[in-house]
Amino acid sequence: MLTIRLRKMQFFAHHGVFDFERTNGGMFTVSVVMQLNSAAACCSDRLEDTVNYAKVYDLVKTEMEQPSNLIEHVAGRIVQTLFREFPLISRCRVRVRKNHPPIEGAQMAGAEAELEASREDFDRNFRL
Repeated sequence: MLTIRLRKMQFFAHHGVFDFERTNGGMFTVSVVMQLNSAAACCSDRLEDTVNYAKVYDLVKTEMEQPSNLIEHVAGRIVQTLFREFPLISRCRVRVRKNHPPIEGAQMAGAEAELEASREDFDRNFRL
């Protein structure tokens, strides 16, 4: 089993339930952990034997550009996209953080939604 992580990707996006969040946007942080069924790239040194993390970044960026009310929904879309695009991924965990949630008087480092699913669990339970 091979694990690949893309940590703390930063995006300006328009997610939120309030009109001003969808209009003004805000900063979000996304981290992705992918487990692969194969560690072939460790021996082959070939990109096609793993996931291209530049493509992973681009796919996450595309999903972040599509507004949603809930960061939970964004996480679900990202997981679905990664499973669809990369058959080698057997398990995926996505964390989406709204860096500055609009909670009056709150002192916090952000609000996060994290979704972890195996390919089988996702196919059964999380189809969007």
